[in-house]
Formats: sequence, C-alpha cells, structure tokens
Amino acid sequence: MFERFTEKARRVIFFARYEASQFGTSYIEAEHLLLGLVREDKALANRFLGSHAAIESIRKQIEAHTPPGEKIPTSVDMPLSHESKRVLAYASEESERLGHSYIGTDHLLLGLLRDEKSYAAELLRERGLTAGDVREELAQSAAGDQQDRSLLEFARDLTQAASEGKLNPPSDWDPIVNRLIDILWRRSKNSPVLIGNDLAAAAVVERLAVRIAKHEVPAFFHHWRLVALNISQFASELQRPARARSLMKGLIEGNQIAFFEGPLETICSVFRPVAYMGRLHCICTAAISDYLKWIDIDPLLKPHFEPVELPPTN
Repeated sequence: MFERFTEKARRVIFFARYEASQFGTSYIEAEHLLLGLVREDKALANRFLGSHAAIESIRKQIEAHTPPGEKIPTSVDMPLSHESKRVLAYASEESERLGHSYIGTDHLLLGLLRDEKSYAAELLRERGLTAGDVREELAQSAAGDQQDRSLLEFARDLTQAASEGKLNPPSDWDPIVNRLIDILWRRSKNSPVLIGNDLAAAAVVERLAVRIAKHEVPAFFHHWRLVALNISQFASELQRPARARSLMKGLIEGNQIAFFEGPLETICSVFRPVAYMGRLHCICTAAISDYLKWIDIDPLLKPHFEPVELPPTN
C-alpha cells in the first residue's frame, strides 16, 4: 500500500500510529495523520499554519476532542480507519494530478483537506486552509524549490539532524571519518564505499554529519549537506529523463553528499550514467564480495569509488 510513499510520508504514518496508540484508540484516524504530519514535516507545517503556538493548539484541540483511553502498546497492530483510508486515497489522486510518481507530505496535506467531513479537515479550515488555496500555492512555489524539496522527499537530512542534536555517534569513528574527508576532497576516486558492518557504516556517516554541522571539517565542507537517500525510491524517480536531470542537478549543484542506502547493484545503476561527470559525491556501503562484483571490474565506475574497510565491531 505504501510503495509510492516517500521516506517522509512513511514517517508521517509511523508517527500517526504512535499518536493513535497514545490516545488509546483502536484505529489511526485522520487527526492522528494530521499530528504525524506536523510532527514530521515542520517546514510544511510552519509554512501553512504559521506559528508554533498554532501548531500546538491543534494538538490541544484534538486532545480535548478525543475521549481519554488507556494507552495501547506500540507493538499492537493499529489499522487505518475508513476516514484515514479516504485521506490516503485523496493524497494518491493529488499526486497523480500533479504528475508525480510518489506520494509526499504535500499530497497528504491535500488529502486531509479534501476529506471535508473529518475533524482534521475542520481544524485546518478553522486556520484558513482550503484544498484549492494550498494546491495553488504549492503550484506557484514549485519552480523555486522543486529541486530541494524533491530531494528531501526521498532523503533524511543528516546534517540538519546533527544540528538539532538528534545524532550522537561516538567519536571513536573519527579516524575513519578523517579518511572519508580525504577521499571526498579529491577530484577523482572521491566516493567512498564502506566495506563492513552496516550499523558501523551508519555510525561513521552520522559522525561525519555531526562534524559537518559543527564545522569540524575543512572549510570547503562547511556549507555542505549530508543526506541519506533511499536508493530504491530514488532510482524509480530517475526513469523519467526530465525528472532524472532535475534530481541529479540538485545533488551535484547543491553542495550535497549523498549517503545511498540500499543494494550496491542499484546504486551502481544510478551512478553509471553520470559517472563521467566526476562531480557527484556519494557514500555507500557494501560487502567486499559485492564491491568486487559491481565496482572493481567496471572500468567506468572503478575510477570514482574508493573502498574503505571498517574494523570489526561487537
């Protein structure tokens, strides 16, 4: 059901399920989707709802509207209500209307507004929002921020998370991080492949994000951003040439380092068409057997990737 959902949209559902469990309800209702949306996409919430106080007032109204119930463990399966299913169906329609192959947080907001009988839609209307107005504003601003928001729909901004204190990887990884910095600084073979445990690789990348956020890197990287991309979703978006050019341009020209999460085979298929540019900085993880199979024997890819072995960890 959620195949077309972006990383951020899926997290909205995750947070909505959590909200429903805290309220002790048997289903994920539309108002829980709204709480999940304002929690996950703060930029979108601030854009259309304004102040932090306005966002907090939504929670207070939902708490007053919902009969108190006993909290339900998050491990218990929590189905979507019929109302929430309609919201997601409307979000899918909005995505198709805009010619998008994915369903993002913008589409979820429109879906909430279109289900006019829901309490969530009532709360949004009280704050002056209508589906038509939101749709029009999104269309007007699309040209200005399409590249950035498109990328963020498929990505987690690790540098921002580090700036907000959400990442706390151990500094023990600094020797490996220093090696990554040296590689990323190069003109060739400037995309590291972390060989070893995936959890260790994630810790190394998070440590790099923390150091970029704190400017504990060469000045060249002070204004760079490290984003984690779901390679499967990203690859599906590259099927359309115009879309591919837009996304790749956003990565290459946006001072961004992409941490690709997913199979190395898929990463190589994405990278190969633009490998000649030598301008796309990325980090990926792989077993040594996959590196030898997909990169080491490929004359186009090998000049751009540098293997970095991670030490064994407990």
